[in-house]
Amino acid sequence: MKIYSWNVNGIRAIKRKGFLDWMVEEQPDIIGLQETKIQDEQISDDLRDIEGYKSYFSFAERKGYSGVALYTKKEPISVRHGLGIERFDKEGRVLMAEYPEFTLLNVYFPNGKRNKTRLKYKLDFYDDILDFCEGLRKKGQELIIFGDYNTAHHEIDLKNPKANEDTSGFLPIEREWFDKLLKYGYLDTYRYFYPDKVEYSWWSYRTRARERNAGWRIDYHFVSEGLAEKIKDAEIMTDVMGSDHCPVTLELELS
Repeated sequence: MKIYSWNVNGIRAIKRKGFLDWMVEEQPDIIGLQETKIQDEQISDDLRDIEGYKSYFSFAERKGYSGVALYTKKEPISVRHGLGIERFDKEGRVLMAEYPEFTLLNVYFPNGKRNKTRLKYKLDFYDDILDFCEGLRKKGQELIIFGDYNTAHHEIDLKNPKANEDTSGFLPIEREWFDKLLKYGYLDTYRYFYPDKVEYSWWSYRTRARERNAGWRIDYHFVSEGLAEKIKDAEIMTDVMGSDHCPVTLELELS
């Protein structure tokens, strides 16, 4: 089973750039999209009903903002929208799907660069989603938490770490939360397989950063430690264009 994550920076924009053909060619078992920037009434039939897939969408109240989507070949046991916390859920940032072997969360984590208020919102979201996930684990569920985390964890995860030490997305307090995530027993699947490999998943449009490969690795699949024996590979698909992010993947071997 291959599980993909991709911040598409607008699902309608990525459709114009060949997303539907890419889906037919790539055939992910599950793919979660972030930053879909769409409302329910704006979803065309060809986006809602991709052959072979069930689709689920979570929308922000604000038009043209945030939002996540999930396409899955195997119908989940259940699907949940949001964390049950209104100030986060109104931005359409979380879709949860339960399967027999695991529960996955497709998450578009907040960006904290705008101001101190949004940075606090981001850090509160980090803490509350970890509490939520720990509640699921206490019920015996194994978790896959994937999406755009909007933070690079280590210096290896961005091109210019020194220049960004005071920038949200690489602040010590944001990176400390990732340390906490690891201490709680979650695995960064890409680093599990490739501890020293330098690859990025996001490049700023504003500075033509992709041409220079001056990027950040901010898109992840984290899994609870009970799934460690089932994870077989992870990939950052740097050759896939269409967004300022590229897809990242996780491969599982399920009995």
